[in-house]
Amino acid sequence: MTIHERPLGQEHPTGTVDDGQCAPPDPTSVAATLSPLVDTLLGDLPIRIEFWDGSGLGPSGPTTLLVRSPDAIRRILWAPGELGVGRAFVAGDIDFRGDIFELIAALRPAGVRLRHATRALPAAAAAARCLGLVAGPLPPPAEEARPHWRRHSKQRDAEAISHHYDVGNDFYRIVLGPAMTYSCARFVDPSNTLEEAQAAKHELICRKLDLHQRRGMRLLDVGCGWGSMAIHAARHHGAHVVGITISREQAEMARRRVSEAGLDDLVEIRLQDYRDLAGEQFDAISSIGMFEHVGKSRTAEYFSILRSLLVPQGRLLNHAISSVGGSKLGTRTFIYRYVFPDGELIDVADVAAAMQGAGFEIRDVESLREHYATTLRHWVANLEADWASAESLVGEARTRVWLLYMAASAVGFEDGGISIHQTLGVVPDEHGASGMPATRRDWN
Repeated sequence: MTIHERPLGQEHPTGTVDDGQCAPPDPTSVAATLSPLVDTLLGDLPIRIEFWDGSGLGPSGPTTLLVRSPDAIRRILWAPGELGVGRAFVAGDIDFRGDIFELIAALRPAGVRLRHATRALPAAAAAARCLGLVAGPLPPPAEEARPHWRRHSKQRDAEAISHHYDVGNDFYRIVLGPAMTYSCARFVDPSNTLEEAQAAKHELICRKLDLHQRRGMRLLDVGCGWGSMAIHAARHHGAHVVGITISREQAEMARRRVSEAGLDDLVEIRLQDYRDLAGEQFDAISSIGMFEHVGKSRTAEYFSILRSLLVPQGRLLNHAISSVGGSKLGTRTFIYRYVFPDGELIDVADVAAAMQGAGFEIRDVESLREHYATTLRHWVANLEADWASAESLVGEARTRVWLLYMAASAVGFEDGGISIHQTLGVVPDEHGASGMPATRRDWN
């Protein structure tokens, strides 16, 4: 796929500066000028790079990185690493031809070297002079987030959630498909559609929470999104569900979907922060794709609040992305600035320890890493199939943010850089009884 069909060249003529230090082999070739810099940063190129003047470096193949403008180089020089590259991609200064997954996988090792690129400064300075790029930084795309308030305060969390989720329900419908579920699906069979796989994930969670054995249980769904888990639990298991979200657009659409499903008597959707929950009791709690927004500093508080809401033998299912050792998104990363401001990925071992510290007994941990990679590939396919509609809804730049974010995430799950785990905890009663089944047989 090539997102843009602008011809290379003509728009951005190469400038040269005759200061006695710039003498590339071919002064008309951007590739020749940038070759020393590219070699320093990337080494042997795994794919081809083509520049705005039509020149190129690297082997020919089905996938090509297109550097459409000198502004791409300028952005990367002022913000070395993934932030500069991300800004250039969002702005359209960098594009690609072919398969974006192949592109990201091929360049992923180079991304590590870009984070330690000080040795490239002399070559970068020389290339900048030769191309006439000695100027100040360009303003970042408007889609870049700069959160206010204290980190993980209610105000700042609401701002961060709004940045990501309140981009328009119609846009999410294009990406997520009919299931309107923004979390990892479970592909029981490779032939499953995305909608079938999302239903399978919801059913797995319902069974881990014992909803299939006791109809009419009271379920709290924290970070309920557009209500898909709540609707599934109510429709298939007669659960009485309270779903909470701090995204106003999500809450409005979730309520409409509940009404359309004829489940108003079983499902309540609230615009509410988890820290405002008190004085209620639930038989089970699901937290699906919510925990990444909580933050390590509030992990103990989060699980303590949820523990206080559960009856004896009540269960919590925490479904969250994780990384070994934990990962607090750096403020100069693409994901932090454009996708998940303040997002944190907690090591599953730390999740289990925090849940135990809050009074839960850990009974099951399951990784769905490969399933999330497949889910993301479905979302990317949805976006590419209806690119024009998505762009008309949220603009070209934001659509590009989502393409890059989802494709890079898919590669991260495929190569094991990140993972996702369902961690099941139970609150034993005063006699130590858990109410858990003897085996997992009924969960599948």
